[in-house]
Amino acid sequence: MPELPEVETIVRGLSSQLPGRSFRGVDVFHPDLLDESSASFQARIAESKITHVGRRGKNILLSLGDPGVLVVNLGMTGRLLFLGPGDDPVLPTHLALTFPLAPDGSLLYADSRRVGRLRILTPEAWAVESERLGPEPLGRALTPARFHGALQASRAPIRSWLLDQRRIAGIGNIYAAEALFRAGVHPFRRARTLTAPESKRLLQGIREVLREAIRAQGTTLRDYRTASGTEGEFRQALRVYGREGKPCPTCKTSVERIVFGNRSAFLCPVCQPKSF
Repeated sequence: MPELPEVETIVRGLSSQLPGRSFRGVDVFHPDLLDESSASFQARIAESKITHVGRRGKNILLSLGDPGVLVVNLGMTGRLLFLGPGDDPVLPTHLALTFPLAPDGSLLYADSRRVGRLRILTPEAWAVESERLGPEPLGRALTPARFHGALQASRAPIRSWLLDQRRIAGIGNIYAAEALFRAGVHPFRRARTLTAPESKRLLQGIREVLREAIRAQGTTLRDYRTASGTEGEFRQALRVYGREGKPCPTCKTSVERIVFGNRSAFLCPVCQPKSF
């Protein structure tokens, strides 16, 4: 699933192309991705002008003026691509919606598993939904003290805590594994057992890996592409995620994979001791 670095990369790519353009309409090939009928969605978005492209957690936000905000969640395999007037017209596979733009270009949404969602919300409705999400991990409002205090209030395993979008927005399986490795924290640790120095180290690890991944334009494992269709390059920098049986980059011990919550977690048993 695209996480914060992938979504941020897409947003940055679209921000240089979409503002000032208008939707001339939309062709819907898979209406199950919408929360309303195709006709209603088409009527609401037609002729609306894109004024801003932003991100909240894993959501891409296109501000449209009167209709409100087009909220795009890529789910597991969603791709949002901009096709300019001079670009190669080869379309992605599993195309779900196409948005012809004025004065030129197109915005394409493809999704092989079709678990993404596209919704048009009023600014008020989006504000309510945004409030349900946790703080942005790269935001200044998330101080080490606030982060530690939030951890102290939870008995959940720290890996599960990091994946809960109500607690912190934008982190998924890849970057939770990488941040926990950098902090030397085992994924099974109860959140409340982390000391203040450990919490600070974990927050630093989260921010470091997210920023590095954004600079590399995200991690392409299979489906993810940038807004221009290129792959992210952070995969080669992963230290534990997806590296089961390979040597830890720090101590050379074999990286292990464990499963809980029906999801895989990766760790170094030496650098992330189960000392609890």
